[in-house]
Amino acid sequence: MSTRQWMRISEGTESMGSESRASGSDGSDDRLGGGGVPPAQQIRVGVLGVGYWGSKQLRVMRSTPGVSRVVAIDARLPLLSGMAHLLATGEGYTSLEAALPHIDAVVIATPPASHVPLGLAAIRAGKHVLIEKPLATTAAGAQELIQAAKEAGVTLMVGHTFEYNGAVWMLRELVQSRELGDLYYLDSARLNLGLYQSDVNVVFDLAPHDISIANHVLGATPTSVRAWGSRHVDPAFEDVAHLELGYDDIGVQAHIHVSWLDPRKVRLVTAVGSKKMAVYDDTNAEERIRIHDKAVTRSAGKGMEYHVGGVTSPVVRFDEPLAVQARHFVDCMTTGAQPRTDGANGLAVVQVIEAAQLSLAQERKVLISEVDGLPGLVPVPAQRSAATAVL
Repeated sequence: MSTRQWMRISEGTESMGSESRASGSDGSDDRLGGGGVPPAQQIRVGVLGVGYWGSKQLRVMRSTPGVSRVVAIDARLPLLSGMAHLLATGEGYTSLEAALPHIDAVVIATPPASHVPLGLAAIRAGKHVLIEKPLATTAAGAQELIQAAKEAGVTLMVGHTFEYNGAVWMLRELVQSRELGDLYYLDSARLNLGLYQSDVNVVFDLAPHDISIANHVLGATPTSVRAWGSRHVDPAFEDVAHLELGYDDIGVQAHIHVSWLDPRKVRLVTAVGSKKMAVYDDTNAEERIRIHDKAVTRSAGKGMEYHVGGVTSPVVRFDEPLAVQARHFVDCMTTGAQPRTDGANGLAVVQVIEAAQLSLAQERKVLISEVDGLPGLVPVPAQRSAATAVL
């Protein structure tokens, strides 16, 4: 798919559903029948978990075409600033069970450990589900969600928001069109001061973004992972980590650095090729993509030769990725199309995370095949607070 096609998708005039998903889909369908919600019917959406990210989902869903009603679902609603009044107006519920009769779809924005039980409860009630990243904390959990959605005939989608970002699509096009030449490697950095999570480490929290981006840009999934990390402030969970993803099928590596313990907010992805290099900086609203006409070649008798040309910054049409994702979710529900970020896409990312956990624990390179289909291979770290408070 080209950037031009992405622009039509962001406008809601073309579906992503017909595209192949090299980022992990095996072509299987996560729903039955393709009937979805009848187009004439306005969709009622519940946002489960209205904390930092859930509140953003609440805002976006309220302005999404085709959505007639959006309700907040959270056991903490009476205590949350600006949310308590929703209970009195019928726009809020303190449990998923109470909300289910009044909604057609659920956006799950709760702690990762709760994604599978909450997702299964919604799916078994016949609701379409969008689950924030990661889809699950284990590959077995992700596969359970996929199977349940298929049996229930509902849409299952994962919130890999960067796959709905125009700059990421442009980076993918630069790589896929070989404008950069032969791709040598990808390098990602996602750093900030916090926010520390209470139930998972920094790999679970931040790395899904960069794994999703790498899979999308490369049009492939990794075959191996090597991870190392440190617990500086939190004795239970790694707050700084590095991942090395081997895409052996295409001969490329991706390096990912994630941290809750850095003075800067960094959101960078660098693609280095034999002819040019490109940098995607999500914090630079004016120049999200910069293409560097730089390269290094080696020739007989001359050694290393460095080419240093100019830097260009193409115009990137920007539409809020969360809004693009929401429109796509509605489109998939109403048309029965398969989501761009479907269950298989989410599973591909979870497999990498699970392999990274095993690598951290055993201090070795781990093949993705080692975690594929093996339930409970890597236990989720012990939780110190209830992850299911929104139930």
